[in-house]
Amino acid sequence: MTYNFDPDRWYDDERSILDARLKAGEIGAQKYKNALSALDRRYDEMLRRLDGTYQIPKAPLKEK
Repeated sequence: MTYNFDPDRWYDDERSILDARLKAGEIGAQKYKNALSALDRRYDEMLRRLDGTYQIPKAPLKEK
């Protein structure tokens, strides 16, 4: 696990790969559309899991 993971960059990289495959004729329009929908779904799920920031718990107060 890494704490410097950038989900937006990951999405952009994955989308670029799909775009390049479509442009090169490796996949057709329908397969591209399906793959893009799946990518969007994975991205949304990932954002839900990554929601929030890590916080160090506060130390308990010492009694006097």
